[in-house]
Amino acid sequence: MSMPDFSALLRRCDVFGHLQDEALSALVPELQWFSLPGGRALFRQGDPADALYLVVSGSLGVFDSPTERVRLVAAGDSLGELGLITGESRQYTVRALRDSELLRLDRGNYEALASRYPQAMLGVARVAITRLQERMRGEEDRGAPRTFALLPVSQDVPARSLAMQLAMELEHWGSCIVIDAEHGVGRSSGWFAEREAQARFVIYLDSTGDVHWRQRCLRQADVLLLPALASQAAQPWPEALPMHPSCAGHRPRHLILLHAGRQPSLGSAQRWRAPFSGELQHHHVGGTADIGRLARLISGHARGLVLAGGGARGLAHLGALRALSEAGHAFDAVGGTSIGAIIGAGVAIGWELDAMVETFRRSFVEGRPLSDWTLPIVALTRGRRAAAMLRRAFGALDIEDLKLPFFCVSTCLSGEGMVVHRRGPLWLWLRASSAIPGVLPPVLHHGRVYVDGALVDNLPTDVMADDGMAHITAVDIRADISLLTTAEEFATPPLWRLLLKRQQIQRPGLVSTLVRAAMVNSEGPSEHRRERADLLLTPPLEHVGMLDWKDWQRAIDAGYQHTLEMLEAQARTG
Repeated sequence: MSMPDFSALLRRCDVFGHLQDEALSALVPELQWFSLPGGRALFRQGDPADALYLVVSGSLGVFDSPTERVRLVAAGDSLGELGLITGESRQYTVRALRDSELLRLDRGNYEALASRYPQAMLGVARVAITRLQERMRGEEDRGAPRTFALLPVSQDVPARSLAMQLAMELEHWGSCIVIDAEHGVGRSSGWFAEREAQARFVIYLDSTGDVHWRQRCLRQADVLLLPALASQAAQPWPEALPMHPSCAGHRPRHLILLHAGRQPSLGSAQRWRAPFSGELQHHHVGGTADIGRLARLISGHARGLVLAGGGARGLAHLGALRALSEAGHAFDAVGGTSIGAIIGAGVAIGWELDAMVETFRRSFVEGRPLSDWTLPIVALTRGRRAAAMLRRAFGALDIEDLKLPFFCVSTCLSGEGMVVHRRGPLWLWLRASSAIPGVLPPVLHHGRVYVDGALVDNLPTDVMADDGMAHITAVDIRADISLLTTAEEFATPPLWRLLLKRQQIQRPGLVSTLVRAAMVNSEGPSEHRRERADLLLTPPLEHVGMLDWKDWQRAIDAGYQHTLEMLEAQARTG
């Protein structure tokens, strides 16, 4: 088959779009046109960098490990520029996410072209330098998916209605078309490539259960959308089988649970997730707002909220949330550490703000969860009151049952270090995330020991960024309480001397020392995590102690006022 005319594609791409007609005409005969089946590797980490590639149709994934995707390369994008200039071996493995067509320019042909037309080197160098700078800053563009396969588990699922509503939401960022079996069966790969070039998004819909069309949907998609009726018993799902091509780890899979009401039914996510192996995200959909959130999450336009730990100071999160809500800010995913995780869980459940304020006032101020003091063999408190408080507030909810995607962070002292919790009993992992060493006993679970996440990551914007959020709002509770003293000593004096001179000499208390020490480790790395936030809020809380729950209203007011000021300043600067 003769090679099509790729002149229009070459003029649109960053690496060759600047070339004059003569240079472009000389380039075309040097290009090799070939196809790459979905799941096939283009090259692997460590391979020689001997060519540059331009994606004609389809999409490829750049992987740092078998399942860790660094970037998506869509039609019209290029890859391999940096290696072509530096001669270094391949840094990553690249695989076709679906059936793709590419153009290849070998190193020798590139060098010959550059010797005749030096300007040919300019575009390649520009793209290579940009990619290198992004890599050094840790800001590599992951790329946004453009094609989705909507594959219902059965004919009971209103898949067509879901596809049409999803298409309407996706059109906020560009045109979206839905292609079903009626329109797509029997079409050539060129026909699909043409439709994908015309639209920003394409949804490939299987509404008939036709096996061949379903396979075509799979081959064309960057992302798999798997809807089911949450209330039904989990059914066998072809895309859930371990040997199915969709489980190869090269494409994201989203389980969409459709609910009759607005609140997720308990246990439905756990039940439907059970047959799947490998990576899988799930979403609860009960109304139009949920479909809008789903569209943002799957297309790379979602907004994440991250709340830091900080003891009683963390109640400032409630004030910040009120100001953000009044300004029209809404969030598609939530994560946090310690008190930030606890308040974030309320957001993820969908609690009204006034109800949240009252719940946490009763829990922390009246409930006094740190008041069950005990003989300090493991910690100063027994931890029973804290656990009971969390169980009363969150009941039998699992993290999977929350309306919004949610995670909390703890520190595993059994070797794992930082652990990100996305599944399991909500109250248990909130208890682990807030287990201040020495103050609250650790959570012991399946042979592992878990304590406060603030030891390693008090502001987990890095976790949220890795989830692909387009915008991150973070509320940081700085631990800048300087423990000062007027004493000069290296050992604790006798009790009678402490009692006699306690008014004259200032010493740090046991609890304040433990709380302060628990947050020291994460303060250095937190500076980098603050930079990951698009909107960073740091309420001034020097007047509130880390465990002064009686100052709850002052903390809330400080969070509210600071957020108002930050939003006003942001509006003034555009």
